[in-house]
Amino acid sequence: MARIAGVNIPTNKRVTISLRYIFGIGPAKAQEICTKLGIADDKRVNQLSDEEVLRIREIVDRDYRVEGDLRREVAMNIKRLMDLGCYRGLRHRRGLPVRGQRTHTNARTRKGKAVAIAGKKKVTK
Repeated sequence: MARIAGVNIPTNKRVTISLRYIFGIGPAKAQEICTKLGIADDKRVNQLSDEEVLRIREIVDRDYRVEGDLRREVAMNIKRLMDLGCYRGLRHRRGLPVRGQRTHTNARTRKGKAVAIAGKKKVTK
């Protein structure tokens, strides 16, 4: 099990796929890392030598902002928006969609489970 940037990446997958398990590395950055180091696309993590794993770890630590640092930066950016009181910050604070999506219907992921509103009671005669 290779450990890069504090994450155990899966050993039976290809290197470009396994690198995506690190927060902050997507398909493009994973491919970029492999081309920088000259690692073949079809090579799997369990086929990597210790030296190649070490080189991947060094390049990720040196050139990319990943995991804890990136999470902290994103959280600080959201906190800054909330402290400013700008529109995006207010949407974050209220737990509503931030990027202009409709909320009359949908938006259940952000708003949470739907709460039933008590209907008008029937009057019996």
